[in-house]
Amino acid sequence: MPKKLTCFKAYDIRGQLGTQLDEEVVYNIARAFGETLRPKVIVVGGDARETSEALKLAAAEGLRDAGVDVLDIGMVGTEEIYFATSHLATDGGIEVTASHNPIDYNGMKLVREGSRPISGDTGLFDIQAAAEKASWADVDPTKRGSYKKVSILTDYVRHLMGYINHENIKPIRLVVNSGNGAAGHVVDELEVQFAAQETPIEFIKVHHEPDPTFPNGIPNPLLPENRAHTADAVIKHKADMGIAWDGDFDRCFMFDEKGAFIEGYYIVGLLAEAFLQKNQGAKIIFDPRVYWNTVDIVEANDGQAVMSKTGHAFIKERMRKEDAVYGGEMSAHHYFRDFFYCDSGMIPWLLVAELICVKGEALSSLVKDRIEKFPSSGEINFKVADSQSVFERIKSYDWGEPFELGKIDGLDMVFQEWRFNIRSSNTEPLIRLNLESKGDVKLIEQKLKVMESLIY
Repeated sequence: MPKKLTCFKAYDIRGQLGTQLDEEVVYNIARAFGETLRPKVIVVGGDARETSEALKLAAAEGLRDAGVDVLDIGMVGTEEIYFATSHLATDGGIEVTASHNPIDYNGMKLVREGSRPISGDTGLFDIQAAAEKASWADVDPTKRGSYKKVSILTDYVRHLMGYINHENIKPIRLVVNSGNGAAGHVVDELEVQFAAQETPIEFIKVHHEPDPTFPNGIPNPLLPENRAHTADAVIKHKADMGIAWDGDFDRCFMFDEKGAFIEGYYIVGLLAEAFLQKNQGAKIIFDPRVYWNTVDIVEANDGQAVMSKTGHAFIKERMRKEDAVYGGEMSAHHYFRDFFYCDSGMIPWLLVAELICVKGEALSSLVKDRIEKFPSSGEINFKVADSQSVFERIKSYDWGEPFELGKIDGLDMVFQEWRFNIRSSNTEPLIRLNLESKGDVKLIEQKLKVMESLIY
């Protein structure tokens, strides 16, 4: 009987170490990748977790035994795999990472040529089936793939620096919190290259060195308890902005000059406006959790707002289909046409730092009106035994006012003055709730109480 692998999710692989994921499992997944898709060259990397190096090497062995040549780019974030896959013109890439999951987890993100994601709709479950069967032929030593270590850091950072006009940058001080994850080496290289170009960006580094024990908590700035170190450093050093990343830094989170956390939703609006001012009539992709602010900004700037299902694989697919210049999710994933339609946790803060300099305004000022016009609850997570019964309870509730029902992702109800989206997580046993209103914070508070009573 094939061994059922429970670590496969909708668009990546994540599992608890020992029970769902180990070196043998990773070997079989990588071997299945090689045997199923028949790539010639694959680039591999891993985040800062304690097990990532060994799991990455197990993946390399699986690929090599399938006849695939392997390029190992070391301890990197997910977007460095995206960059390397396209920059080196390989047939795909594997990043070993569990991102913001608990310390006893790890996982894998897979891409094919052109940095295209491999999700459940594009071959991930075929890889799962082959990995579960694991009926491999004996390895022919003469056909085994090669292994080579390479570095793409300098080229990658130069690519990042191309997103801003260095002449626009006025002296600016930034607090950067890597969360003891994988982001620090990129910040260091940016610092070196900015100094060489005399670009006046000063970095104040917090929890900068990678540390697999995560002594300051799992790098997940979406958790309110993980924000204080960044906020406090912004205030202490009188910085213009704070930036914090998750473990594989494909998401970045921003704090204004007062240390206040800025929901990713409002950063999407800022970046959408910036891109539309340079790309008239362009398409902007957004997710259905919260979107009134984004649509309002896109339409005001004569752009085209296009809704996509939540999740990086779905957003990237829609980005390519629409040839959208930018896509943003409220969860702080930001996607760029010029970055192979992939998400980056480095490009957004560079663009926002440039905006602060060009407009001569503080970050708090740039988002203040938008937060007041479309206040939101932020994402609230609930652990429930049966999400479908919760959704049915919500749908059958007497709301006492007309609404439109959306079904693109989870349950979406749009009322005249407020709306909400509630959906099951693709990566964790949770349901996630987001509410927003038209300028009425108290209405959100009232409706949140109703939602909580229906969920529990």
